[in-house]
Amino acid sequence: MTSDLAPLILTALLPKDLHSWATHLRDQHFPAERNFLEAHVTLFHALPPQYEDQIASLAKRISGELAPVDAELRGVMPLGKGTALKLESTALLALRDEIAEHFHGLLTGQDQHRPRLHITIQNKVTIEAAKALQTELVDFVEPRLFKFRGLGLYRYRGGPWEKTGEYVFRGGGRVF
Repeated sequence: MTSDLAPLILTALLPKDLHSWATHLRDQHFPAERNFLEAHVTLFHALPPQYEDQIASLAKRISGELAPVDAELRGVMPLGKGTALKLESTALLALRDEIAEHFHGLLTGQDQHRPRLHITIQNKVTIEAAKALQTELVDFVEPRLFKFRGLGLYRYRGGPWEKTGEYVFRGGGRVF
């Protein structure tokens, strides 16, 4: 168990090509003074740090059981004062539900709710700037199938994240 009190973030790992493409979009459109991260899909925003060993153990077990998880990039998604790439994955949400059940009673209010899967590429801009980017991207972002390749665990550092683990799906026994 760690004595570090920084909350833990659990993400779904994008395939490398989609990750690179989305990170490039993020670098172009996210306000530079706030852009500490590469493209990511957050499953949990603030898992309790005192359970880091248990979270890592669960992620390791899951990654050994599951093959890469089916998903689809659906298009552009408005975020009010930002823009995201909308994703769908029934299987990933089922996996997230399983992890949430495992940590029932320990989740923040935000993490108790099922997320709308997305990759944020712009945030904390004016509504007008967000709408302009959405209009620009609507014909550029084409739907495509992909597979999430695993889970990433990070420690929140007030902006930047510190990677504590990466758990690549390599099993084939369990399917959602």
